[in-house]
Amino acid sequence: MSSTRAPDEVDDPIGYFIEDLTYHGKTERTRDSYERVLRRFESFLDHDMTPASATHRDCMAFVHSLRGDAADSTVATYAAYLHRFYGYMTEVGVFEGNPMTLVMEEMDETVDKDPARRDVSIPAMREFVAGIRHPLHRALVVALLKTGMRVGELCNLDLRDLAIDDEEVRETFALGTRPALADRPNSLYVTPDATVGEELNGEARTASNKRKRATVIPIDDELMGTLKRWLAVRPDGPSSADPLFVGTAEGWGERLDPQAVRHVVERYAREAGWYRTGGGAAENVTPHYFRHFFTTHLRDRTGDRGVVKYLRGDVADDVIDTYTHNWGDQVRETYEANVYQLLR
Repeated sequence: MSSTRAPDEVDDPIGYFIEDLTYHGKTERTRDSYERVLRRFESFLDHDMTPASATHRDCMAFVHSLRGDAADSTVATYAAYLHRFYGYMTEVGVFEGNPMTLVMEEMDETVDKDPARRDVSIPAMREFVAGIRHPLHRALVVALLKTGMRVGELCNLDLRDLAIDDEEVRETFALGTRPALADRPNSLYVTPDATVGEELNGEARTASNKRKRATVIPIDDELMGTLKRWLAVRPDGPSSADPLFVGTAEGWGERLDPQAVRHVVERYAREAGWYRTGGGAAENVTPHYFRHFFTTHLRDRTGDRGVVKYLRGDVADDVIDTYTHNWGDQVRETYEANVYQLLR
């Protein structure tokens, strides 16, 4: 069978997909792995059912059947293979939709909820933030807690990635010059284009952004006020990229790197009794823990996993497109109505 056939002529979707993997340059080993998993899924389905007619419940049942016999990492890999298969076949018009999208969201939720992880309440986090007086340190912590972004993404922010609807601030700084922020005031733009060692906006970066798609994250009054107070004392630096967060001690005026941010968080977490040398990820509060805090609390308050996953930057293309197109109506409104308050 040739993948040049029209979608309505495809009688073996798995074979069609594997052949297209060949055209995309995938190795024989990769193609064999996909075919083994997909044929196993095909055999799992009832005899009168095909991959084209399978529902999300059929996909969930298949993933569930793997548990116990396979390691968690293997189950996740099989699910990812099936998700990509359906996503591709939907994109080329062979299938009408991807039943694995919901399954992957549910799996992500299960992974995120680690029962051994430290559980910090919102009131306790307010006490923590209240103890941070340094304007840079507070801005770093509040930005991480309010956006759920990764520490590298935080470090890669430039002034052009921040839009604040404040005339005085706009007269002082060249903020929000990204076209994507033109009609989205009070927002942050997180690019997928930052890579360690490669130049972006005229400066070689020390961290990579792991997002595959750009994300516009709304900022509420608390984060906006915190960032304005930081901008009021932010030192000028040598970089023409105008990084948002720069050093105020060693490396004065130079872009902060992820290790510097981790040291800041560790300092305050130790003072709160939330960090112990050798404590591990389940016990210690770190920038990554703030991402977990954001995900857990905002998801619980909104009941909308899609918006939270869009903000985190780890959703599938079809979902992120939906929220990108409905940014003003759904993302900002949902965020502002539900984001927790951290400042007293």
